Amino acid sequence: MNMMMKTNASGLMKTAARPNVVAKATGGGRVQDTRTYLESLPGITAPFGEIFDPANLAATASVADVRRWRESEVTHGRVAMLASLGFVIGEQLEDFPAFMNFDGSITGPAIYQFQQVRQGFWEPLLICIGLAETYRVSAGWATPTGNGFNALKDEYNPGELNFDPLGICPTDPEELKVMQTKELNNGRLAMIAIAGFTVQELVDGQEIFEHLFVGAADEVVKELDDIERDLGISETPVPFPGF
Repeated sequence: MNMMMKTNASGLMKTAARPNVVAKATGGGRVQDTRTYLESLPGITAPFGEIFDPANLAATASVADVRRWRESEVTHGRVAMLASLGFVIGEQLEDFPAFMNFDGSITGPAIYQFQQVRQGFWEPLLICIGLAETYRVSAGWATPTGNGFNALKDEYNPGELNFDPLGICPTDPEELKVMQTKELNNGRLAMIAIAGFTVQELVDGQEIFEHLFVGAADEVVKELDDIERDLGISETPVPFPGF
């Protein structure tokens, strides 16, 4: 969790070093091509080589396209990290008198908890989300004009919202790139994780840790049964149902 906080802050902090800005040019004033721009970005991680692009999207994409995709990846990664944490906390603290759950009426898998929240929670939440998105759009997105619709500002680095309340963002460009890569990788993992959480709970209707522990206990009981059968002794009755 500490690492997540550090990596989140790294991407949100705006620094003087701007290696990713689209206006950067190569020799002779020629604006760099898409692949060169991709290779300059944080997030390139072993074992995927220089660039992981199995669909070869970069072949037909412009630098502006890649910048929008990176903004989307960073944003969705941050939301997914918060969502993954929210899944676990919501399910483990559902009996704790907090989080708009003073009477303990919100229970069960996280995918069904939001329907149980009463009026008075969603309105402030929507306002907060609206304010956050308004700030993000004003910081990074250009005013829609003609062919410039759905474009980022040239001076904006995707994900840099000048938000670093703890002051932990590195000033060294290389250290910053490493921290941004960590944020991206955590965000990518979180996007896969939250999708897995959702599908798993839809399949068996159990909370994440409940599914994990019941599955682990089931495997232990089966192993013990196999050992008992191999030794020719009667199977030990299980002291809890479901096995």
